[in-house]
Amino acid sequence: MVTGGSQAHKCDTGSTKMCRAREGPNGREAHLLRMSLGRPSHAGTLVTAKKTRAKSPAKRARTPRTTQRMASPKTSSALGQLSEYRRKRDFTKTAEPKGGRAKSSSTLRFVIQKHAATRLHFDLRLELDGVMKSWAVPKGPSVDPAEKRLAMQVEDHPIEYNTFEGIIPEGEYGGGTVMLWDRGTYTYPGNGSDAVERLRQGLAKGDFKFELHGKRLRGSWVLVRMRGDEYGKTPWLLIKHRDEYAKPGFDIVASEQTSIATRRTMDAIAKGRSRVWRSNR
Repeated sequence: MVTGGSQAHKCDTGSTKMCRAREGPNGREAHLLRMSLGRPSHAGTLVTAKKTRAKSPAKRARTPRTTQRMASPKTSSALGQLSEYRRKRDFTKTAEPKGGRAKSSSTLRFVIQKHAATRLHFDLRLELDGVMKSWAVPKGPSVDPAEKRLAMQVEDHPIEYNTFEGIIPEGEYGGGTVMLWDRGTYTYPGNGSDAVERLRQGLAKGDFKFELHGKRLRGSWVLVRMRGDEYGKTPWLLIKHRDEYAKPGFDIVASEQTSIATRRTMDAIAKGRSRVWRSNR
C-alpha cells in the first residue's frame, strides 16, 4: 500500500514490489530518462604510573579543548548539498549558477520546468534547506489521484535555477529546451509551526507530503519512495491527494502547453531569442 495524507493509495496487488510492476512502462521510462539526463590516528602506548611523583615542569602547555559539532539539517551548507550538481558542470564554460548565494526565505518555493532533453520530462523542484530538492517526472504531474507518476530523484539544484527558461545547447549536460511550466510556494499540509521540520522528516522517511500553491497546481500531494532499481537509483511515485483541487480524468499536462512566465510554447522558446546555458558535460 502506498499512503499519503488521509487518503490511501492502493495498488491492486497490495505489495510494494508488485506496485512497481503495475506501473508497467515506468521501468522503461526510468531507463530512458537516465539515458537523457549521463592527523592520522597513532597507536597509543600504555605507560604504568610510578609511585614516585615526577617533578612537574615549571610551565605546562595547555592543549586547547575543541568541540566538534555534527551538522544538522538546519545548519547544513547549501554548498555541500550542491556538490553533485557542481561536479557535473564546468562553470568556466556554463552560465548556470553555482548556487549557494541565494538565501532561503521564510516562504518555501517550488518550480516545475518542462524539459525537452533527449526525452521530454518535467523537473519538479522543492526548496528545502537552501537548495531545490529535485525529481525528474517523465509524464509530468497529474491532478488525478488515480494516476501514480514515476519520479526519479536527481541532484539538488541551486535556488537561482528557479527563474531559468531557455535553451541548454544540444550536446551539453541536460541539453534541450526548458520552459517554466508552473511555480509558486509550498508547505506541509495542515496547520502547525513545525512545517519545515515535518517536511524534512517526510523526505528522510520517504513519505514526503506537501501542499502546493502554484498557478496551475494546487492542493496536497505526496512523493513516496520505492525500492531501488537495478541501476542503484531510487524511484519515487508522485501522487495527488483527493481534495478540492483533484480532477479525476483530467490531463493537465496536455491541457497546459505554455510557459507561465512568457506564455510561449516549447517550439517558440526553442526558435526564439532565449537565455542559453552552456556546459561541457
